[in-house]
Amino acid sequence: MAKSRDQSEVIAFLSDPATYPVGEPIERIDTHAAIIFLAGERAYKLKRAIRYPYLDFSTAAKRKTVCEAELALNRRTAPELYLAVQPVGRREDGTLTLGEGQPIDWLVVMHRFPAECLLDAMARKGPLDRGLIRDLADGIAAFHEGAKVVPGAGAMRVRKVIEGNRASMAALAAGLLPAGDCDLLHERSLALLERLAPLLDARAQSGHVRHCHGDLHLANICLWRGRPTLFDCLEFDPELATTDVLYDLAFLLMDLWQHGLRAEASLLFNRYCDMREESDGLAAMPLFLSMRAAVRAHVEASAAERQDDKAKREGKLKAARDYLTAALVFLDRPGPRVIAIGGLSGSGKSTLAGRLAPLAGAAPGARWLRTDVLRKRLAGVAPEDHLPQAAYTKERNAEIYRKLLEEAHLAIAAGMPVIVDGVFADARERRAIAALATSAGTSFTGLWLEAPREILQARVGARHGDASDADAAVVDRQLGYVLRDLDWIRIATAGTAEDVLASALPLIES
Repeated sequence: MAKSRDQSEVIAFLSDPATYPVGEPIERIDTHAAIIFLAGERAYKLKRAIRYPYLDFSTAAKRKTVCEAELALNRRTAPELYLAVQPVGRREDGTLTLGEGQPIDWLVVMHRFPAECLLDAMARKGPLDRGLIRDLADGIAAFHEGAKVVPGAGAMRVRKVIEGNRASMAALAAGLLPAGDCDLLHERSLALLERLAPLLDARAQSGHVRHCHGDLHLANICLWRGRPTLFDCLEFDPELATTDVLYDLAFLLMDLWQHGLRAEASLLFNRYCDMREESDGLAAMPLFLSMRAAVRAHVEASAAERQDDKAKREGKLKAARDYLTAALVFLDRPGPRVIAIGGLSGSGKSTLAGRLAPLAGAAPGARWLRTDVLRKRLAGVAPEDHLPQAAYTKERNAEIYRKLLEEAHLAIAAGMPVIVDGVFADARERRAIAALATSAGTSFTGLWLEAPREILQARVGARHGDASDADAAVVDRQLGYVLRDLDWIRIATAGTAEDVLASALPLIES
């Protein structure tokens, strides 16, 4: 790896408040590949003069090229944040200046935003708002939908990443990461890749491999003017940024999971899958999550090598080893199961399903399929858009439940646990979902939620921004249903959501 000694003059210049017109103290942020100088309302990003197995910023010309790529690529998702590429130049008298003189290095100039607006910082303070997660999932889904499709072999691209991770680990100083664990991870990853290769190649042929963000973790997302905004994409190698869209998403899911934000990871995953009708790639999620944790493992270990402070070095080393352990754990799968949650509108089905999803299986939790969301998707509208009563015909209801069974089958075949959420008032619907689990050779749990009329009506009346269109009139009509052969486990839901979850958990854990 090349050192950054040749940039000492530029770094000193950019560290001097007199360089900038604002006359304020300069804040500096160091990452493994860049140094960011914060001055007033601007951020100036300098690429380090380094060379790794996966990137090469060793010359000023290469840094200029990668700065220009960073500007163009990040304007796909954050056009207001990315302002310009600007040179650090040398005047005739030998002094340095911004934007003039003979260029000796290059900067990406951005709008500055408060550090507390980074999702990484927000995640360290506690749970993230569900509305924020929903908007983030929708934004990522829309970005992926518009990203450039790149044809080619999907499995080969994945193999290159696995081999690249192994090479980066091998390049580390001895003892930073346990060699045995690195070898085991490589071996298990390649074995799983062998099984997944036909699926990955098929996804590449059907347009799921695209020029994505490439580095989509919490520290590369900020809240900009009230909206979650993706920035700082992987700009230095189009090949590395060209991935299966689920591998792109997996970095953020892994990051949330490792932060202990498992409900957020589950919600993001399920909302994304709902918005893009993602179902055939679910079997690849364990490998994708593991690969993303492996990336963080060698990046953190490399950062530990550069630390002079012992405490910081130990902190980076612990993080690296934790990521390596997680990379191995993500490959372990408990197997599929089916949990069905039925009940009248307002009984709390979706509240319970959303709380159970991150608890039912390994990362990123269960695939949560909701009839209300499927209905909106088949109608070609967003989940929160209202549909007229004409959309609730007997024929359309039958179509919704057929689609529910189809997507549940795909998730089971991918090895994922599944939670299905619908009224299930018709005994035939309940029998069908139970039969699906039986035919797949997996366990089935049916839960029927119940609450008094006044509570059902109060709940549907208080809804806003929800996929359900049910109102008090719908509740009254449903209360007249004759529920034949109802053999699912009944759970009273008049209490709090925490009480209902406490009643349901022992039933799915048994």
